[in-house]
Amino acid sequence: MKVLIVGANGQIGKHLVSFIQDHNDLEAKVMIRKEEQASYFNDLGAETVVVDLEEGINAIAKAAEGVDAIVFTAGSGPNTGADKTILVDLDGAVKTIEAAKEAGVKRFIMISSFDTRRNAIQSAPSSFAPYVAAKHYADEWLKTTDLDYTIIHPGALTNDNGIGKVNAAIEVERNEIPREDVASVIVATLENDATIGKEFQVVTGTTPIKDGINSL
Repeated sequence: MKVLIVGANGQIGKHLVSFIQDHNDLEAKVMIRKEEQASYFNDLGAETVVVDLEEGINAIAKAAEGVDAIVFTAGSGPNTGADKTILVDLDGAVKTIEAAKEAGVKRFIMISSFDTRRNAIQSAPSSFAPYVAAKHYADEWLKTTDLDYTIIHPGALTNDNGIGKVNAAIEVERNEIPREDVASVIVATLENDATIGKEFQVVTGTTPIKDGINSL
C-alpha cells in the first residue's frame, strides 16, 4: 500500500514516514511545503512531492496520483492565528478530501483533535476554539463522503518516547499520548480495514497498540 502523508514534516509525520518505510507492506509518498525539507525524507528512501496546502485541489490531487491511501496529519501549529487555522486545518483538510476523490483514492485517515463534537467548540478556551471548530467541520465534511475514512482523535500530544500501549475507544478519559505512539496507531489503522467508517479517541494506556486498534 502506497500512502501519501500530508503534513509529513510535522513531528507525527516524521515518525510515521519512518515507520512506513520500515514496514514490509507499506510505502510512503511525502507531501512537503518546501524543497529544502526533502533531504530528510530522501534519506529514508521516501518519494517526495512539493505542494503547499494553500494551493488548489488540483495540485493536491496530482500529488495523490498513484497512491492507495492518504493520511492527513497537517496542522497550522500553535503559534499562528485563526486565519491560518482556517486555511490549513479546515480548508486544507477539505481540499485534501476533495483531492482524494479527484485522484480516485478511497482510503483516508484524518488525524483530528481529541474532542471535535459540537459542544467541545463551546467549552474550549477562546484561543483554542477556532482550532476545534476547524477540526469539527473538517471531520464532518469527511463523514459526508463515500471515502473509506477513519478519524483518529489523539489526546494531548507529547514528545516522550512511545511506549506502544494505548487506550482506544469511541470515548476515553482525557489523557496524553506521545506523538511516536500516534504514528504507530496510524500504521495499525492502515493495516486494519475494520477501522473503515470509524472514529475513535486514543490516549496512553495499557493495551498494545495493535490489539487496541483491532478491538475497536
